[in-house]
Amino acid sequence: MGDAQRGARARPPAPDRDPGLQPERTRLAWRRTTLSCTVVALLAGRQLARSRAPGAVEAVLAASVALVWLAFVAAAHLRVRDLATGRPPDLRPRLALLLAGCTVALAAFGVARVLP
Repeated sequence: MGDAQRGARARPPAPDRDPGLQPERTRLAWRRTTLSCTVVALLAGRQLARSRAPGAVEAVLAASVALVWLAFVAAAHLRVRDLATGRPPDLRPRLALLLAGCTVALAAFGVARVLP
């Protein structure tokens, strides 16, 4: 069989999505990120619980950390659920902004707690 005949054969269409390990690795990465966010929120709560004078500022910080953690977990859950579909959609800009905002907010709460 010559090269011309081999090139003339129709190739099978590419699959819509690789059913390999890549989607599973991405889901696991989201789970690890959520776990890291949970640890940060728990450490913040521990720090506030050990504070000698919690006061109103610490209570507001604790509530804010809890709300940011809940928002992050909910957004990450949405993304993990999207990845379970046959062809997951791209990360929505609002969801990306929410996740980035949660990360920045947790860092800001940590800085606000450490600084006098």
